[in-house]
Amino acid sequence: MNRTIREETTKRFHHDSHEPLRTRLNDFMADYNFGQRLKNLSDLTPYE
Repeated sequence: MNRTIREETTKRFHHDSHEPLRTRLNDFMADYNFGQRLKNLSDLTPYE
């Protein structure tokens, strides 16, 4: 999970300060937890 977060936030985008990084991280976590269906969870989202 740490690698996934790093690749989706810091490796793809350059942030001049912490605030845009926090915003992108919050957006990514919301998308991942509510929209990403995982095989390990029988096609449920992490939230479900």
